[in-house]
Amino acid sequence: MARQQQDVDELFDVKTAFYVGNYQQAINEALSFNASSPMLALQKDTLMYRAYIALGNYRLVLQELKSADPMLQPLKTLVEYLSPGANKPALVADIDARVAKGVELTNEVFLIVAATIYYHEDNYEAALKILHGAESLELRAFTLQCLLAMNRPDLAKKQLKLLQDIEDDGTLTQLAQAWLNISQGGSGVQDAHYSVMELAERLGTLGAAPAALGAAAAAARGMWEEAEQQLSEAGARAPQHADLLLGLAVVAAHQGRPEVSGRYLAQLLDSNPDHPFSRVTRG
Repeated sequence: MARQQQDVDELFDVKTAFYVGNYQQAINEALSFNASSPMLALQKDTLMYRAYIALGNYRLVLQELKSADPMLQPLKTLVEYLSPGANKPALVADIDARVAKGVELTNEVFLIVAATIYYHEDNYEAALKILHGAESLELRAFTLQCLLAMNRPDLAKKQLKLLQDIEDDGTLTQLAQAWLNISQGGSGVQDAHYSVMELAERLGTLGAAPAALGAAAAAARGMWEEAEQQLSEAGARAPQHADLLLGLAVVAAHQGRPEVSGRYLAQLLDSNPDHPFSRVTRG
């Protein structure tokens, strides 16, 4: 048994809902959570505000951050970066300067924000420098994502081992295993598919990103109808999610429905102009 499994995680329900992309559920769980310590209260608020950000509730977050704990203030930068019309070069330069000063590097909220912004900028090396030495399960999982984005599955495998040592049957570890498996192809695709199916059976509805992962695995196994069902169900809850739209476009094209595929791609370009596919298409 991994060492952290012996402890009760009071934030388990909030974290699990957040990790699988059920952001409104994470918010609901957070709102009903009675923290037993100031540290737990801070962790709960971090997840709750990140869930609001994921849902695009930027105004609410900025308003409440005015009177929130100083440790939460980096979230303001993430809101500004994700907001339409953001001056992203200036915000990235600000993050660079704050990283160089090093004062905020002990604040996990800042680490999450900085690494997230670098990840969006495709600057995976900078994200990895921020995440280097991080001990939390989420930041280790984020490190694995960066390594996969850099096409370094060899290093991602080592990172997965660290996750498994911490919490071998945790939701994040299971998702990380699925990310790694599908990136490697072959028999890994089937394993990734089973992992996501197991999560769905255990947790019920999954958010957009895990659903897109499961659909990709199903499609890679030739199970196109299942892939379309997963994408459509998740898309009903997150109609503008880029990975869902792209997945639906691929499925429609495979099924010989080019007009439908084109509509999904048009939606993707309109709603997610900064998505890698959108940038390549415009270029």
